[in-house]
This record gives sequence, structure tokens and C-alpha cells, in this order.
Amino acid sequence: MTQPPDVQARRPGAELEDHLSLLRRRWLILVGCVVVGGTAGLALLRLTPPAYTAATQVQVMPVGPQDPGNQVTARQREPLNLDTEAQVAASAVVAARAARALGGVAPAPAEVTVPPNSAVLSIAVTAADPRLAAAQSGAYADAYLAHRRESALAALTDQQQAVLGKLKQVNAGLDAAFRQLGRLRKGSAERAIALQRQSVLSRQAASLALKYDALRTVAVTPGAIISRAAPPAAPSSPSLPLHLGTGLMAGLLTGSAAAYARDRLDTRLRRAADVERLTGLPVLADLSGAREPGVLHELACAVVAACPGKRLLVRALPADLYASSLAEPLAVSAPLAVLDGTDVRDLARADAALLLVGLGRVTAPQVAAAARHLGRQDIPVIGVVTATDAMPEFVPLLEPRPHSPLGKLVATGEFPVPGELAAGDFAGAGGAAAGAEGFGVSLSAETTPMQPLRRPRPGRPT
Repeated sequence: MTQPPDVQARRPGAELEDHLSLLRRRWLILVGCVVVGGTAGLALLRLTPPAYTAATQVQVMPVGPQDPGNQVTARQREPLNLDTEAQVAASAVVAARAARALGGVAPAPAEVTVPPNSAVLSIAVTAADPRLAAAQSGAYADAYLAHRRESALAALTDQQQAVLGKLKQVNAGLDAAFRQLGRLRKGSAERAIALQRQSVLSRQAASLALKYDALRTVAVTPGAIISRAAPPAAPSSPSLPLHLGTGLMAGLLTGSAAAYARDRLDTRLRRAADVERLTGLPVLADLSGAREPGVLHELACAVVAACPGKRLLVRALPADLYASSLAEPLAVSAPLAVLDGTDVRDLARADAALLLVGLGRVTAPQVAAAARHLGRQDIPVIGVVTATDAMPEFVPLLEPRPHSPLGKLVATGEFPVPGELAAGDFAGAGGAAAGAEGFGVSLSAETTPMQPLRRPRPGRPT
């Protein structure tokens, strides 16, 4: 229920208690959405086919100087760049090699993770059959190690070829230097330069020979499988906590949004608390439920105490409230006069107003509009009485006035001199009143008892 913007009352939503109160009012929508969300999660759990995950642990080892160096951090303390190796293990090249090992069947995508502070790759594969998942995970591990071995051997061969080519070039230069020495004269400057060049080439040839021999003796060990995948006994998905929790959370969020939307779009007054919360008007009595003894008497006392004057205007919302519900007489003691609004002068004469609201039949903007209309006539609204079936009918109990056989009409405030008002004058006044009533004009006047005129006695003050 949205509070009308023209009502001066505290807007809901300013505190946590307001949100909790809103959810308590709309608990059926919230609970319904949560139940539907949980049911949808369970249904999705039943409809999702089971899947099995098998993982193979592979320890990665250095294969030579061609391995890229890895920056040592708190997460990765190995010299190998395992993040790169994880991407290689899940690459299409390794997947194609694994497919050839499986007989041409394309395996499911592999998920490769690196445990912190380790040189181990965990290659996991998820499939509908547990044995198939284990076979594909093992195929990925074997294909990765084979690919790593071939890559290392190819890189090592290229290095050997490069060193061998350089060594052949140095040896050729060294042979040319030896032949040149035989033609040079001893003690000459050219011979000294040739000897120096021969010495440098000899040292280069020895260094290249040692490097070539080291490359030929490098052992290529790409890694080893330390834990081969086994067929899992239980499926890894679907997960009951995951599906049920997701469904309940989605239902909770949807229910909260639906409750807020319903409360904002629905302005119908269904409880007495809705009247006070949305309109800001005090509820003097709620007669919608079981009535306690003496509640009508307390209502009459509250009405008399809250009315600032002697004339109370009672307005029913909706206008046909008494026509569709039972009316229960409610005595209001004098001197309070109850106006029902049928007379055109009731708005001008009323000192205060009381609203009778039928719960479930009017909205907050309607009540606010009635309060604004009365406020423009300078008629304060002292409160609201709510009910659903039997509305109180305010019947004033007027105190009896003392009857006097003779009286005069107070019109101008002047007292006539004794003897000026004769019996014919009374008849004329009565005839004028009767004529006015015959034209449909209601005269409202108060009569005061006529007091006998006393002549002042001599010697006594008047």
C-alpha cells in the first residue's frame, strides 16, 4: 500500500522495522514465492542428469634450459611457469592427441587447476559416465606429457643443431688460421696477429664442444602421473544444497520484490492499522473484529472528548455504507449534536467531523480526499471508526429543555417595552414562521423563557 503524497505522516521504509512490517503484511506472497522457488530448485535437481568428475594429478618437471622461467611468488614457489602449463594442458593440441588415444572420440573439455605452492597440475574431466570421465582425464594427462616431451625434444634438437653449426664455423676458421701461419714469417706482426686469432678460435671451439656434449646428454623428463583418475562412486552434480539453496534464494528475492510491488500498488484499507499508517488519522475504535464489552461506551466517550464543539458531522465512506451493512445505535450524550450531512447547512455548522470507514471497501486516497475536503471547510477530523459489517449509527440523546408556555423570538437582541407586544403580534410572528415553512425554508431559532417585568420600587435600585 502506497501512502498518498498529500498526507502528512511518516513515510514507510525509513527504518528496518518498516521493511519487516511490510514483509509481515505480505507474508503470503513472500512465503508463496519461497515455496515456488524451492520447488523449482528440487524439480531442476530431478531433471538435471547426473555428471561424474574424475581428476588426474600430474607432477611437472623441468626439461631443460628451454623452459620459461617463472617469477617466484607467495602462490607459486616453483621455477616452472605452471599457469602456462595449465593452459597448454587444456589446449586444443592436447585435446586432439587425447582424442586419438581414445579412438577418435572427442573428449569433454578439461578443467586444469594448480594447487598453491606446488608443481602439480590437476586435470579434471566431467562426463555422464564415471568410467568415461576417468578414461578421458587419463588421456588428457598422457597427451599432455607426450606433447611436453615432444616439445622439449624438438627444442633440444634445435639447440644442438645451432651449437653444432656454430662449432663447424669455428673449426673452419681455425683451419684457415693454421694454413695462414705456415705462410707467415716468424717474428712478423702478421704472424703475431694470426697466432692471437688462432688462440681465440681454439677457445671458442672448446667451449662449443663442451656445450654440444652437454646438450646431447640432457635427460628429457617432462613429468609423471602421481595420481591416476579412478571412476568416481558418486556424481559431482547436480548438488542438492546448490539447487535447493539457489531456488530458495531466488524465491526470497522474487517474493520480496513482489511484496514491495503489491504493497505499493494496493491502496485498499483492510485493517485499522492501514488507516493510521497510510492516512495519519487516529482510529478511535475498530469494530471489525470481536467486540469487547463496553467498547461502544468507550467510543462514545472518546467522541465526546475529542469534539471541540457541540456539533459533530459524521461522514460514511463509502456513501452507501449504511445501505450495505447493519447499523447499530450508538448513544452520544448531550450537548453534542450529530449531523449526518443531509442538510445543506451541516458543513457550515459542524465543529468537527468523524469518518466511518468500511474496511475492504475504500482506499487510502479516498479517505485522504475526504479529509482534504473537510479541511477546506475548516472542519477538523477528530478520528476514524472502522468496521466491516455493523457500523455504529450515532443517535444523539438531547437533554430536555425547560418548557415555558410563553416566549419570544430572539431576533435583534432588543427587549420590547411591556405592553408593546400584544397577542396579535404573537399571531403575526407565528403566521410568518408558518409561511416560511410553507415555502420550504427551515428556520432554526432558539427560544428563551420570558421573564416577568418588574417595576422598580421607590427607594430601591433597579
